[in-house]
Amino acid sequence: MASACNDRIELILGDITRLEVDAIVNAANQSLLGGGGVDGAIHRAAGPDLLEECRKLNGCRTGEAKITGGHQLRAKYVIHTVGPVWGGGTRGEAALLASCYRTSLALAAERQLQSVAFPAISCGVYGYPWRDAAMIAVREVCAFLKENPEPQKVIFCCFDHEMFEIYQGTLADADAGRI
Repeated sequence: MASACNDRIELILGDITRLEVDAIVNAANQSLLGGGGVDGAIHRAAGPDLLEECRKLNGCRTGEAKITGGHQLRAKYVIHTVGPVWGGGTRGEAALLASCYRTSLALAAERQLQSVAFPAISCGVYGYPWRDAAMIAVREVCAFLKENPEPQKVIFCCFDHEMFEIYQGTLADADAGRI
């Protein structure tokens, strides 16, 4: 599904570890050494060499991003970003989540990557409210793409139907100029 907010955005329902793109984004923890949810799925699919490469990165701070090879994934790279744990919205969570998208996209653009897929960062065990997180994701990606030629395509990859519908509505709001 293309979005008129930017014809370079696509929304899909599926497993991010199976996408054939230049990079997938990992909703990582600060250690970068694997965990649950999408982080664990990416580490399992990429194989043990991803863990070895991540050990050399000395972790990552919340709101920042680091890049590794994709190893056994179809994606050439994994961009690891650490989203905020939801604490009620009074600890700078929105700014940190927005930074996750900006820093991930900046790494992709720096490497001249053409396609990047994002999961719903911080929406699993970190407890970020899904609608708020989707709005931040769409707003930040649209703003970045308006100013930068790369990546050519950004995919929001939703693992379940409810999140897909939230992103679908958020992209429609962006198309209508409400975001």
